[in-house]
Amino acid sequence: MSKQMSHLDDIPSTPGKFKMEKSPFVHNRLRWHSSLAKLTFWSFIFLGLILIFFFRSPSSNPLPQDPSRRSLRTYNWGGPAWEKRVRSSARVRSHNGISVLVTGAAGFVGTHVSAALKRRGDGVLGLDNFNDYYDPSLKRARQALLERSGVFIVEGDINDSALLRKLFEVVAFTHVMHLAAQAGVRYAMENPGSYVHSNIAGLVSLLEVCKSANPQPAIVWASSSSVYGLNTKVPFSEKDRTDQPASLYAATKKAGEEIAHTYNHIYGLSLTGLRFFTVYGPWGRPDMAYFFFTRDILKGKSIPIFEAANHGTVARDFTYIDDIVKGCLAALDTAEKSTGSGGKKKGPAQLRVYNLGNTSPVPVSDLVSILERLLKVNAKRDIKKLPRNGDVQFTHANISLAQRELGYKPSTDLQTGLKKFVRWYLSYYNGGKKAAG
Repeated sequence: MSKQMSHLDDIPSTPGKFKMEKSPFVHNRLRWHSSLAKLTFWSFIFLGLILIFFFRSPSSNPLPQDPSRRSLRTYNWGGPAWEKRVRSSARVRSHNGISVLVTGAAGFVGTHVSAALKRRGDGVLGLDNFNDYYDPSLKRARQALLERSGVFIVEGDINDSALLRKLFEVVAFTHVMHLAAQAGVRYAMENPGSYVHSNIAGLVSLLEVCKSANPQPAIVWASSSSVYGLNTKVPFSEKDRTDQPASLYAATKKAGEEIAHTYNHIYGLSLTGLRFFTVYGPWGRPDMAYFFFTRDILKGKSIPIFEAANHGTVARDFTYIDDIVKGCLAALDTAEKSTGSGGKKKGPAQLRVYNLGNTSPVPVSDLVSILERLLKVNAKRDIKKLPRNGDVQFTHANISLAQRELGYKPSTDLQTGLKKFVRWYLSYYNGGKKAAG
């Protein structure tokens, strides 16, 4: 380097006295420029071939098999007819009604909440990506159910910011009921990316659009009882520690609560998180124990019943869907307006978290006994140790805060709720001759 610098120092400032061929530095520099030109040329050729291959391939998605990305590939939206359906579905038809964007509307809770809002005259627009985490035909059946009641579900992904912005351009939503999420504790060990994609990136994507909306909507969203993790103090209270998640799913829901705090603090978004406790009922999720226990008991298959160390009981605070819906609607009705405008906070905004449970934990073995009586079939029980895959031994909700501030009063016991579920299950699968997994 020092020799090259000395050559630079020796170059005279008078051009007429300089002979290029006698300067090895300049000669080397010209050769370097020539090599650079060749390298650039071939780089463009190589890049062009890649682009040609990319656009001529059957799928333009570089990761077609990644479940966390597949939902962004194929959705079409927009146009006058589409906008007309969006406006019609979101139109408020009752005095003092609200206009709600329900994400995850083709999901279990989303379908029931959307139907309840529509029944009382609120404007409801659904959004769902119809992924195949479980049987998409069940989601399509829920969609058809909502369509008959006048609820349009836009097919798209919460990570599609352009779509979300368009929805807020077409409709000035007063509220958002954010239920879209990657659910399930055990599946996180198979596909962790889908949880980050939906539960963290998806939430941020939604909040980014909401913060810039004018007016900003009030947001109610689904957290989870899973945030209590390894907490051993029962019943679980909103003031208890939530810094020991037992699964990635729980960690993403806890992250969601922290993200909600951030957007409330910086942008003035009104945010209410609802910690659901083991929701069950008609139109439920096939990955839930009560659902696949029913399926396997009817098929004569053995069902796994987990027990904790030293034959400890595994119990859940099973909460019937109608009770959860009442809690969701109460949270929407008591949500205060966001205080920001154009992405800027104008004053303190409401920030809440509530437990929505039943307050009566039931051992899983008792759940099976109830199903046996309702189905009139004896279950083949396979007793196993509780695996270290994210499941916890018990959940038990303290709902005093929700009772006091939301008027939340669950009224359905497990026997009654499972009777309604079994009636639906037999009608949906046996009545329609559908295969249940």
